[in-house]
Amino acid sequence: MSGSTESEPQPNPAVPTDTTGILHPDEQAKYRSLTRLAPGPEVSRFVEWYWSVRWDLRGRPSYHAEVLPYPSINVTFERSATRTGGFVNGVCTTKFVRELSGQGETFGVRFRAGGFGAFTGLDVGSFRDSAVALTEVMPGTDALIERVLDASTDEARRVVLEEFLKSRPATDDPTYRQVLRIIEAMARDKELTRVDQITERFDVPTRTLQRMFRRYVGAGPKWVLRRYRLQDGAELLARGRTEDLATLAAELGYFDQAHFSREFTAEVGMAPLEYAKNSLRSRNEVTAKVMPTGM
Repeated sequence: MSGSTESEPQPNPAVPTDTTGILHPDEQAKYRSLTRLAPGPEVSRFVEWYWSVRWDLRGRPSYHAEVLPYPSINVTFERSATRTGGFVNGVCTTKFVRELSGQGETFGVRFRAGGFGAFTGLDVGSFRDSAVALTEVMPGTDALIERVLDASTDEARRVVLEEFLKSRPATDDPTYRQVLRIIEAMARDKELTRVDQITERFDVPTRTLQRMFRRYVGAGPKWVLRRYRLQDGAELLARGRTEDLATLAAELGYFDQAHFSREFTAEVGMAPLEYAKNSLRSRNEVTAKVMPTGM
C-alpha cells in the first residue's frame, strides 16, 4: 500500500523469555516445562519461534493450563493420553484452556501473525477457533509428523521442521509484508488502541484492512488490538501492577476502569485484582520453595 511511512518489517528479535499471554504464569510453571527455540534465517520471515511443553503429572491431579493466545497460527506435534499427531491450530479468539494429565509433550511452530497464510497461500480465517489435522491442511505430511515425534530432542525436531519448511517454495508477498508492518505496530505501540488509528497511519481503507486480516491473520484488526492490550494488562497484573487500575485501564486504551474490568473478567475468568492476588500468591509459593530455610 502506498502512503505508509512505516519501515520494512524487522527480522525476528531474540526469542522472548517473558510470559506474556500465559495466564497464572508462576502457578503454571509448577506443572509443565516450557522451552522456546529461535528459527533459522531462511524461515524467520514466516516463523516466530519453536516451542515445546512437557508435563508429567502421573499420580497427581490434572491441571488446566490457560493462555490468552497471540494472533498466530501454531502447528503442533503432540503425544499425550488425549491425542497424538500433527495439528494446525487456528487463531483462538477466546481464552485457550488445555488440560494436562498423565504424561505428555507438545512441540510447536508458532508462525508470525499472517505467516502461515503467506507460507501456504490459504485463507486462515477458516481455521479460527479450531484445530485441524495437519494432514488435512497439508497432505503428504504423515512422514513429517512421525519424524518430528521420533526425534529425541527439541533441537533435532527443529532441524526436521526447518528442512521441511525450507523445501517448500514461497514467493514474495507484498500484502504479507504490509500485514507484518501493521502487526508490529499494534504489538509495540501501546498508544494504538483503535482501528481508525491504524487505517490513518497506514493509509489503508477499513474494509481492505479487514479483508487482509481475515485472509492472513484469521481475526479482525479490532480483535487483534484488544488482544495485545489485554495481554499487556494481564502481564502487568501478574507482575504486581495493582495500584491505580483506572490509570492502567487508560494506558491500555479502555474508556474507563469499568470497561477494562468487564472485558478482563469476561476473557480471563476473574476480576483484575483477583487475578493479581492469585498471581502474587503463586509467586510467593515459588519463592518460598527456593529460599534457604532460616531466612
